[in-house]
Amino acid sequence: MKKPTLTAGSAETASFDRLRMSAHGEPVEPCVLCGRTLRFFAGSKSVALQLVAAASTLGVAASSDLQLASPKLAPHVRPSEGGLIEAVRNRDVESVRALLDERADVNAPQGDGATALHWAAHVDDLVIADLLLRAGARPGAANDDGATPLHLACTNRSAPMVERLLAAGANASAKLLNGETALMTCARTGDAGAVKALLVHGADVNAKESAHDQTALMWAAAESHPDVVQLLIETGADIRARSRTYPQTVVGVQTQRAGREELNYTVLRGGSTPLLFAARVGDKASARVLLAAGADANEALPDGTSALVLAAHSGHGDVAALLLDKGADPNACATGYTALHAAVLRSDVALVNALLAHGADPDMRMARGTPLRRDTTDFNLPAT
Repeated sequence: MKKPTLTAGSAETASFDRLRMSAHGEPVEPCVLCGRTLRFFAGSKSVALQLVAAASTLGVAASSDLQLASPKLAPHVRPSEGGLIEAVRNRDVESVRALLDERADVNAPQGDGATALHWAAHVDDLVIADLLLRAGARPGAANDDGATPLHLACTNRSAPMVERLLAAGANASAKLLNGETALMTCARTGDAGAVKALLVHGADVNAKESAHDQTALMWAAAESHPDVVQLLIETGADIRARSRTYPQTVVGVQTQRAGREELNYTVLRGGSTPLLFAARVGDKASARVLLAAGADANEALPDGTSALVLAAHSGHGDVAALLLDKGADPNACATGYTALHAAVLRSDVALVNALLAHGADPDMRMARGTPLRRDTTDFNLPAT
């Protein structure tokens, strides 16, 4: 996909990077191809909003990812202010010193609300960050998305920058407009040192973002950061928390062919626990930590899909075997589809043997059949 280039002013341009994909607002649904999101940290808020609106029109799900690209200065930023931000962006320490000596406004924002300290956090320059903070930069300044320098430091996986900003008074519980906290950002990017610093400074380990009720622990499990999972659990993270459940209409093949809307059906999305996220992505280490902390090996999605079926269907036989060893029911069939069906479908002989050894019924029949699509959660084979 070609990166969009936007024009600001006469000859100024700004390139924006496409961000990591997620789907349906969940921390990760790697099987869903339509879950592509564009998020921008730009000098032109209106253009960014137009692009986000266009993405929504195409059925793109909103993401809570954050990344500062490299926008040119907004046209209405005064030269002295733009000079400081430009110097920070270019990591020109001497120019930053000179501009601060000339009393440049250290908190002057560019068009989207970003300040020089935002840029210092983005380029991860502690020397410049210290200069700005000593000159009075506000560590809690937020841009139009609610992002503070702390969020950018978390995105960078920079524990030293996180610690420096917190020491200067940054709010450890700072949130984006969508409710994503700095701790969630750190849990997603996976630096345990940064996560620990936030927790020490009072970040709420069980805070939920507003769109899908996701927690930092869910993000850590979904992004395969077992050390962060362990740290969050030790600090009191709720291993049984669930993301928000919501219905989604699935358009059937016959509807597309004949326009028969009565053939559509509704499935439940969301409702995932940290263990279910780990099972989906195949993070055996995080699954082991969660199970040791008391997670139920038989946890299931709202539609009845068990963690075992989810792991087996997603091709993670090692996680499925771990769940079996921890007591998962090998014959769980709430959706009419067992882990053994999934293992046979994937020709996973080792998992087939493990399931049979744990009592899986080789003669169990599917309860119902729907078209098998990798991006659904019904996990049923085509009816014959």
